[in-house]
Amino acid sequence: MAKRVLITGIDGFTGHHLRSLLEASGFDVYGISRTQSSEDTYVAELLDIDALEQVVKKVNPNYVIHLAAISFVQHGSASEIYQTNVIGTLNLLEALKRNAHQLQSVIIASSANIYGNDCSGKISEESLPAPVNYYAASKASMELAVAPYFYDLPLTIVRPFNYTGAGQSNNFLIPKIVSHFAQGKRVIELGNTNISRDFSDVRDVVCCYKDLMLNSQSIGKIFNVCSGKSVSLNEIIAKLERIAGYSISITTNPDFVRKNDVLDLWGSNDLLYKTIDYRYKFDMDLTLSWMFESFKGQTSE
Repeated sequence: MAKRVLITGIDGFTGHHLRSLLEASGFDVYGISRTQSSEDTYVAELLDIDALEQVVKKVNPNYVIHLAAISFVQHGSASEIYQTNVIGTLNLLEALKRNAHQLQSVIIASSANIYGNDCSGKISEESLPAPVNYYAASKASMELAVAPYFYDLPLTIVRPFNYTGAGQSNNFLIPKIVSHFAQGKRVIELGNTNISRDFSDVRDVVCCYKDLMLNSQSIGKIFNVCSGKSVSLNEIIAKLERIAGYSISITTNPDFVRKNDVLDLWGSNDLLYKTIDYRYKFDMDLTLSWMFESFKGQTSE
């Protein structure tokens, strides 16, 4: 009998790719979302614990991957961010504690945003949180708030660094740049393009989530999910210029430039690679080509 996986935020960017991976791997996949996109997706709000309990009772999951969150850094309401990302997560864990009796693993998505911009160079899980926005602060708060549940549930926390891929919203930086090239635009407004960050392909990220989910050695631990190397925005733009076959003019918008922004930082994936067998397969060239072709397909429709 196939194992059952419950994914919150299943209709989001990451959830879409995770569902595809797990279904292809033979799991029965169920989801929680705000709208019913399929018969295996249940409509429930994270702030409605009764609705969450009903879903957990129906699915009786073996595994849970909690992706649902307000993840856009510029979201306007601090209250909504904290309610969803902290209280919503606690509601889910309480529903699981009361009603999920065959749980083998619960993966909770935090964020490498909690490290802030004060670190430079390689960032390990031991680096101290220094959040600089409400989203990052909510994720750091969430990690502290769920600590008591480590005694009751098989929890693993993941801190993904920046990742991207086909289907990500243009609100995010890399899709914004790729879409400009796919549409043949000649000018783009950006901030500091000299900064270097750790970027992953979403297909690698969800494979890491799957392997952590299936590995009992991950329980009770926190993992960076990252490539372990940095790439600058200038390098990304140069790669896209080669893919698209033309050069783009960059206009620096002061509003997009963060004061005292660290020029170069990346994550340590040492603990991740000591725990799981999966290794990253998609370099930035492959990721950007995939995204470019996806955007080109959209513009030609």
